[in-house]
Amino acid sequence: MQKTTPVVLNLIIINALVYVAQMILDKSIGLTNIIALYSYDSPEFRPYQLVTHMFAHSPGTIFHILFNMYALWMFGSVLERVWGPKKFLIFYLSCGIAAGVAQMLLMNGAAVGASGAIMGLLAGFAYLFPNTPFYILPFPFPIKAKFLVAIYAAIDLFGGLGGSTDNVAHFAHLGGLAMGFILVIIWNKTDKKTFY
Repeated sequence: MQKTTPVVLNLIIINALVYVAQMILDKSIGLTNIIALYSYDSPEFRPYQLVTHMFAHSPGTIFHILFNMYALWMFGSVLERVWGPKKFLIFYLSCGIAAGVAQMLLMNGAAVGASGAIMGLLAGFAYLFPNTPFYILPFPFPIKAKFLVAIYAAIDLFGGLGGSTDNVAHFAHLGGLAMGFILVIIWNKTDKKTFY
């Protein structure tokens, strides 16, 4: 068990508080609709949604936020130790905003969730720790981080291009993933921290 780092802990707390606020305020003021991200050509789009959407989650299921916060803790705590709090927060928010831009430009409808930022964390982790094994159910064998990120990217690419109706923001995932790789590659040129 790893110790939770400060920025990761605060991000988890913020996400949890926003989720509770959504549960309480959705019926009265429609909070989720206010902070969700809409397409740039929608009359409901507001620029602040590029940030707020990554702290909101689907109030219809608790598994959305639980999975994202678990992934944030798992990958984020490692990356925050490598980069430090400030650099990690810049990375996380940049991936989340890039995810929002991709979703806003390529898809219609509202989007919520930290998944795009989380995919950026996965990209950063896979770049720095490519051979770290993960056990993913139902597979009875370990999958290295570099292959895991490739599998997730393929799923999102085919899901997005295939016009999937699974209610998953595939292009947001890909936007966050792309930004994660771009940032970690740039940073790694000047600060060599690749671990095998």
